[in-house]
Amino acid sequence: MFALLSVRPVMAVEATVQVQGASEDLGEFLSRSSLSVETAESEDATAQDILAAARADYARMVGALYDAGYYGGVVSIRVDGREAADISPIAGPSRVNRVVVIVQPGSPFTFSRAAIGPVAPETELPEGYARGQRAGAGVIRRAAEAGVTGWREAGHAKVELDGQSITADHRNSTLASEIRLSPGPRLRFGDLIITRPSAVRASRIQAIAGLPSGKVFSPEELEDASQRLRRTGAFRSVVLNEAEVPNPDGTLDIQAEVLDAKPRRIGFGAEIASLEGLTLSGFWLHRNLLGGAERLRIEGEVGGIGGDSGGIDYRLSARFERPATFTPDTTAFLEARAEELDEEEYRQRTFEIGGGVSHIFSDELEGEIGISYQYADIDDDLGSRTNELLLLPAKLTFDNRDDPLDATEGFYVGLEATPFLALDAGDPAFRLYADARTYVGFGEEDTIVLAGRTQIGSVSGASLLDVPPDMLFFSGGSNTVRGQPYQSLGVDLGGGNTSGGRSFLAFSGEVRARVADAWQVVGFADTGYVGRDSFGSGTGDWHSGAGFGIRYDTGIGPVRFDVATPLDGDAGQDYEFYIGIGQAF
Repeated sequence: MFALLSVRPVMAVEATVQVQGASEDLGEFLSRSSLSVETAESEDATAQDILAAARADYARMVGALYDAGYYGGVVSIRVDGREAADISPIAGPSRVNRVVVIVQPGSPFTFSRAAIGPVAPETELPEGYARGQRAGAGVIRRAAEAGVTGWREAGHAKVELDGQSITADHRNSTLASEIRLSPGPRLRFGDLIITRPSAVRASRIQAIAGLPSGKVFSPEELEDASQRLRRTGAFRSVVLNEAEVPNPDGTLDIQAEVLDAKPRRIGFGAEIASLEGLTLSGFWLHRNLLGGAERLRIEGEVGGIGGDSGGIDYRLSARFERPATFTPDTTAFLEARAEELDEEEYRQRTFEIGGGVSHIFSDELEGEIGISYQYADIDDDLGSRTNELLLLPAKLTFDNRDDPLDATEGFYVGLEATPFLALDAGDPAFRLYADARTYVGFGEEDTIVLAGRTQIGSVSGASLLDVPPDMLFFSGGSNTVRGQPYQSLGVDLGGGNTSGGRSFLAFSGEVRARVADAWQVVGFADTGYVGRDSFGSGTGDWHSGAGFGIRYDTGIGPVRFDVATPLDGDAGQDYEFYIGIGQAF
């Protein structure tokens, strides 16, 4: 019995894999392994390409059979009826119409013996590497790799595969495998040696890498050191290699080969919304300002251009960062910003200066804490005034999304807690803001993605007069409730006057469906709440919006276009549109 597994005609070439008496899974595996099938899919494949692929498929099919645990297989490959091995690669045909790969896999082999040793404590061997299990060559390789990994994780950096014995019993369809390991001595980290010139000082490279000299060797520590160097952005490539020979004192030096990135970088961005207007932004970045991988980033933004939600907004900020301060995973920073916000409900001019430290706890968790002074000149419905604040901002961020710009799975949680003190009033206060997002993909390639977002905010311990408007909460616009005008929901002070609230809550949900390789359609609904007082007291108001949008994947992130309408008395009458880069959240 023959099973037809794959027929892939491209132009005039048809590639077929036929497997005799095989399971469907094995047939699909062999079809995916066939270079003939792969080459036939190429529109510009020549007859010579097809013939070369067919000749290479003998080894590929045998290797695939070994991986699946079949050691007595027979492979025949016919090119227009002729055995591929009999066709001269030099004087081959000028045209090929059909390739047939015929595989007789034979009986599957099982392990009569599956031994490996010595192994380090807590080594996790593949479950399939055991007597009676399918004896695939891939399982043997994974067992050897697991044995080597176990010893390296125990500090034996120079563990070697000392020998391997594999005996096939074709009469009984069994395989006896024995893997012998030579662990070598347990080693400690030595020095980090810089092997090529860099604009970053060697002492700073060593400090940033944070290689724990004198500590027992660990592949994880080595990867962490490499990641710290990459994270600075000062290097285009980072390679950490172990010295070939350990030192006499039982230490192992690590050789660092770094290639500097261009120190300066500029970037630009733009977003547009029907009510808020056009926002233009740009930045200038230096990634090695003082020769120690220090970063200086200067950003500028102009918003509200051509908008109907106030005047023009301006922002200029600068941030200086020094990596590896106090610990290899701690960065010290200084920052300053000057900003003018001309909104419908208020006008605020702000200058803020401060500093602090950020710390990376893991690949998914990082935090930041600082201290800053803020001066604000304010005109709003509460009157004209100035605020001088001393702030102690703290942030904690957890992010395990697969792609921050276009996530299909994972979570994001951002928490901001800011105690602050009005210097003229002396009353301590507290601002809390949290942003939580989750993503779930469905389908083989996550063609459907459900995305949800919750935002919550609260200001306690201060009156509205003692809090700058940009620290209070409004709702409406692309970042809260689409379809509602920008910052249209606040606290009604009476007499047509409005201010921001001291409590805030927003929910957003999206269904994202991929309809083509680069295109998505999105349906969404948002709702938001703003209250006069902190949570637990007072009352507030809600508003909602809904709409749809499209996304075009540019390869570096999707371009977003959304259209939304309010879900209240103006539903279906007023519309807002939004254009930007990246998903809405």
